[in-house]
Amino acid sequence: MFLRLLRAASLLSMCLCLPSDYEDAIELNYGPSYYNEIAEEETPAPTPTSAPCRSSELTKWDKMFSMLENSQMRENMLLQYADDIIKVEMGSLRSEMLRFVAQYGGSCGAAVENAGRRMEMQLNSRLRETLELLKLRHRDSPAAAAGNSNQLETMLQELLSAAQTQASRLSKLETSCFSSPGGMNTKAGFHPLRGGEQGHHEQEVTTTEATLEMVLAALQEVKVEMEEALRSSRQRFLPAGCEMALLFPMRSSRIYTSIIPDVPVSLSSFTVCMWFKPTSISNKTVLFTYGNRRNPYEIQLLLKRNTALFTIGGEAHLVEARGVVNPGRWTHLCGAWSSEQGLASLWADGVKVASTPGVAEGHVLPDGGSLQLGQERNGCCPPSLSSGSSVAGFEAGFDSKLAFAGKMTGVNMWDKVLSEDKISQLSLREGHGCEQSGNIVAWGVTEMVPHGGAQFI
Repeated sequence: MFLRLLRAASLLSMCLCLPSDYEDAIELNYGPSYYNEIAEEETPAPTPTSAPCRSSELTKWDKMFSMLENSQMRENMLLQYADDIIKVEMGSLRSEMLRFVAQYGGSCGAAVENAGRRMEMQLNSRLRETLELLKLRHRDSPAAAAGNSNQLETMLQELLSAAQTQASRLSKLETSCFSSPGGMNTKAGFHPLRGGEQGHHEQEVTTTEATLEMVLAALQEVKVEMEEALRSSRQRFLPAGCEMALLFPMRSSRIYTSIIPDVPVSLSSFTVCMWFKPTSISNKTVLFTYGNRRNPYEIQLLLKRNTALFTIGGEAHLVEARGVVNPGRWTHLCGAWSSEQGLASLWADGVKVASTPGVAEGHVLPDGGSLQLGQERNGCCPPSLSSGSSVAGFEAGFDSKLAFAGKMTGVNMWDKVLSEDKISQLSLREGHGCEQSGNIVAWGVTEMVPHGGAQFI
């Protein structure tokens, strides 16, 4: 402690002594200072002075940041300007669309209403006609088509119920469209909407369009189902108002049907017609034949794949029509021939598809032969006591490769060449061709005897 005090005292004495020494060392001279004048020859060079204070140089990074800030500012201004323009234009477009919907919505809605009602009426009328037709067809023969008829009627009833449901939905839609206060019932003119009602109106329009699209899609589905049902009914049931058919379940030499006419078959002209629905067709399938022991091939109505063949007096006199037969589909086929002109013609579904002149001209069909369906006799054969035929031994000449498999109906034969109008009427699937009977062979009148597994259905 004492040492610290001594040090502080010594430092204080030194500080007091220094000024007195300094004052003694300075000498003041107040005389004239001529020696300070500078001659012209001795003018010293000017001492360079520093430039005034200026900002430091900008680096390239500073310049880059400055440019970015400027471009960002311009971009924001452009975006803001574009946003303002879009908002204005969209608002104008929205107002125009709402004005258009409010002004013309009534007429558009009326058109939709009329179209929907027409579709409903057509659908219901078509379904009712189909049901009535089926009931009329099978009123007198319920046992023959009970299963298929009941099944199809049930299916059509379901389609009718679906159509009525869609019609009810369409009626509700029309009511909501044309009766709501803010809806589409402004036919007289345009009524502007307030700002609070525009959103609700747009939502109603969108909902209406979506509902109409759903109703249209449902009606189209009903239409497709109805067409499939009608197509199926045409293929499942008999054509031309026929109430029965001959069934040939398989190709066999034992399965055929004999026709026993009441009048002699000694003809110089004829027309034979039939409906048939083959399950399969080989290279030669027999539909209708007439022949005797001398010539088993007096008349032949044949199939070959999708081709129909017609011969008189043998295969040398051949009439051929290609692409007129399809397995699994009902086809109406007629063959007509006249001895006087030798003109043979084939008709498929009411259309003349082939005609050949000079076929067995002057020939007359001999009486005493045998008419067969689904088979042909391929020549004279050994006598057979069990045949039961009027011509001994003639029945044994059957070939399973030529047999017909499928259904036949409406088999008729006339002793003349029918007119084109008559054949066209017979070929109408929805007509009443089976009510027209031939005078040589009459379907449902002339005796026809099924053999083997052939049977009437």
